[in-house]
This record gives sequence, structure tokens and C-alpha cells, in this order.
Amino acid sequence: MSDSGQVAVIIPAAGQGTRLGGHRKQFRVLGGKSVLVQTLLVFERHAKVDHIIVATPEDAVDPLRVELRRVGISKLLDVVPGGETRQDTVREAIEALPDGVDVVLIHDAVRPFVRMSRVSAVIETTRLHGASSLALSITDTVRRIAGEPDGEIIFGETVPREELVRVQTPQGFRPEWLRKAHDAADKAGIHATDDVDLVQRQGHRVFPVTGSVMNIKITTPEDWDTANRYWPDWMEILEMEEREQIVGQETR
Repeated sequence: MSDSGQVAVIIPAAGQGTRLGGHRKQFRVLGGKSVLVQTLLVFERHAKVDHIIVATPEDAVDPLRVELRRVGISKLLDVVPGGETRQDTVREAIEALPDGVDVVLIHDAVRPFVRMSRVSAVIETTRLHGASSLALSITDTVRRIAGEPDGEIIFGETVPREELVRVQTPQGFRPEWLRKAHDAADKAGIHATDDVDLVQRQGHRVFPVTGSVMNIKITTPEDWDTANRYWPDWMEILEMEEREQIVGQETR
């Protein structure tokens, strides 16, 4: 596949954030802006990204569209209402994809610490193979949990960690693969936790791209504490990667 097509990013941001508690986590303030805006700024500043589509709770669509324009998200194509589940939300956003897109990235709204270089790697791998996702190897020992007849929970067998990875986002796909995967899932009543699962069910291979330990998904109070520890260094990292992008374009 050539690299002449456009890249669109779908940000599902319709979750309630119940595990973190309080205000919806995508709208919590981190570094003076909402987590969602901080996430979007990575893609706004990325040279290879052309369009951004955000799917959010229906009651937030209009005010969020105004807010994102106000803070300078110039690549924003649309803000659309999400669905009851993440899968439903992504499906709604797919409908807003424009013609001319050859790579669709799907990225969690609450992963603001994704490196630009990792986004580039997913784009390149998707163009080469059709589908990819960031992933990290597991370094801890992994065991199953087993139950005893008396109701006690104990450790079961060890699972070979060499066969396991922790999947991150962004995940990248050819748009036609993604559309067909969601259509098939809707017809079959299949519900998956990510789009890799749906695309694999259509017989496509999905290729892993090395992720980053820093690319956390803010889900729990502990994650929120980690995000605040990361923040003082993050803008310097982002600005460094943005400069590297510019240098790379100038030397081509």
C-alpha cells in the first residue's frame, strides 16, 4: 500500500470512567487541560495525521465541538455521539470517516502519553500489513487464578509469558477491514474489548508494534497518580519528538 492516502484518528471518549470515580476521566484536568485535549494534541501535532474524529456522550457533543475548536484542534473533522459500549462508539465514529483515508487509527481518549514515534510506527506497519497495534511484552510471572471447593481462591498454573503481550493503542487498520469487521460483529451479536479482536475474526493478521511503558491508560486512582508524576516531563518529550519530525521531513 502506498503512503499517499490520508490518516484519520478515531478517539472513543464516551466512557463513564466509573473505576476512577467522580468526573468523567476524559474530562479531568491534567496539565491545565482535559485529559482528552492532551491526548488530541499529540495527534494535532503529528505530521502524518490528517483528521481527528471524537465520539463522546451525546450531551457533550456540541459543547465539546466548540471547546476543541477553541483550544486549537484544527484537524478535528467531527464530534459524534458515542454508543453504550466502546465497540458501539467506534462504530458510530467509523460512519464519519471521509473518502481518501487509507489508515484509521483508534486510540483511547485517556492515553495522553503516547509517543509520536510510536504513532508513526503504527501508521507505517498498517500501510505495510493492513492492521497493527502497539503492544508490550510482559516481564512479570503470570499465573491463572483457581478456585477451591471450599470457596478459597488460590494460584493455578503458570502461563508462559513469552506468549503474552499487553495490548495498547493506537491500533491501526485499513478502513475497509474495520468497516467489514464491525458490520460482521453487529450481525453476529459479537462484543469485543478492542478492534484487533474484531478484525482478526475476519481472518486478517494483526501485527504488533513495540509500545511504551509510559503509554498508560488512566483507569484507576493509581493511574491518575502516575499520570500526574509523568506530566512534568511529558511536554518536553512531546516537543522533542515534534522537532525530530520536522528535521526528518527536511532531510528527505
